[in-house]
Amino acid sequence: MPLKHKKTYEQQAQQKISSEKASLTLIKKQPRLDYLLRSRCRVFFLVVAVFAMLVVVRSGISASRGYGLVATQNQAQNIELENERLRVEIAQLKSPQRIKEIAETQLGMKVPPKMYFSHER
Repeated sequence: MPLKHKKTYEQQAQQKISSEKASLTLIKKQPRLDYLLRSRCRVFFLVVAVFAMLVVVRSGISASRGYGLVATQNQAQNIELENERLRVEIAQLKSPQRIKEIAETQLGMKVPPKMYFSHER
């Protein structure tokens, strides 16, 4: 009987050692899994951060282009108003009444008396 107990004791010890080895191998493998998970999380975070920065930069570019467009539209509107003002001024300067007044006052010209022309047949 002592041999039987010895074998069982040895078997129990072997089982205990093998279970401890198995738990140690699980413990040893676990940090490696954490390292892989951490590295994947870091890569995922970096990808998300890069996409977020691209979205922010793109929004900034769109906003600056929008401001530039509004400024260009305001400038075009001001130029159109100035153009209309200049057209009115040109029309006033070309008016026959103004030309007659300048001719009479500054140049000393006179309007001829009314004359009638007839055609001979």
